Amino acid sequence: MPRFKVVITDFDYGDNDIERAILEPIGAEVVALQAKSEDDLIPHMGDCDAVMNQYERVGAKAIGAMRRCKVIARFGVGVDIVDVEAATAHGILVTNVRDYCTEEVADHAIALWLALTRKLFQYDRATHQGIWHWKAARPVPRLRGRTMGIVSFGHIGQAIAERAHAFGVTIVVYDPYLSADFVKRKGAEQVSKDELLGRADAIMMQVPMTEETRHFLGPEEFARVKPGVVIVNTGRGPTVDNKALYDAIVAGRVAGAGLDDPEEEPAKRKHWDPKNNPIFSLPNVIVTPHVAYYSEESIRLARETAASEVARVLSGERPKNPVNNVVLPTLAAG
Repeated sequence: MPRFKVVITDFDYGDNDIERAILEPIGAEVVALQAKSEDDLIPHMGDCDAVMNQYERVGAKAIGAMRRCKVIARFGVGVDIVDVEAATAHGILVTNVRDYCTEEVADHAIALWLALTRKLFQYDRATHQGIWHWKAARPVPRLRGRTMGIVSFGHIGQAIAERAHAFGVTIVVYDPYLSADFVKRKGAEQVSKDELLGRADAIMMQVPMTEETRHFLGPEEFARVKPGVVIVNTGRGPTVDNKALYDAIVAGRVAGAGLDDPEEEPAKRKHWDPKNNPIFSLPNVIVTPHVAYYSEESIRLARETAASEVARVLSGERPKNPVNNVVLPTLAAG
């Protein structure tokens, strides 16, 4: 008889072999679901000892149904799809996976920036249609000497800046939680939001999802951006108002956009159709299916880390990546 029940709310990895290899030796039964709503979780919450989630939200309703759960472990960095406040109130630890995909996301952001600025996709479509001319996607600006604005300057933002410096661009940063001296030591300049909007030829969004950051770029912001700017979002989709972005691109104020996730975040929906978002109709918008974090190495690390956090907590140890301040009765404080 298993000692523990661990519920995986949803996954797109193809199997749960990595998680089982870590959790079964401590006496855990792994129950893997493909939930697409919080209601799908409720029947499995009452007797679970741990929950792991990839895309499906674990909210107050699911948490309220938990009678003995000790830990909710995210397969990723962001915890906006876990009601951390409710978990804390119920004495449940929340953990995440930190720094597992910094290199991948930074590489992806730079790749989108280069593809947009050099207009690779437009040229590719033109040549496939038999058009062989440099004018097929003009204008293409020189990168050196231009200005890149990075919104949120954590590990990934800093990795983007490190890569961008090689192209000879000036880096300006908006991150009110960092000092100007720290940003300067990283080879960038701390500026206000308004100054970044007015100066940047490319705006790189790497922003976590909070109520404060929802539609961080909206109609008012797009009215103030430097004409011809490109927008790259490898953070959360809803931080960019897609309707406002569409309008700004159609009006010619924004030259193009690279989005690793549209605002509606399709992986979190039961049904999705790109026809419902007009941003997909624009030839100068690149959309990737929330893959900036992905490499074979990063996927394995995320799965191993999340499962190991669950194993630690269920074995009476402290997790390495706690998000909230909960001390379980079976765990030593400190």
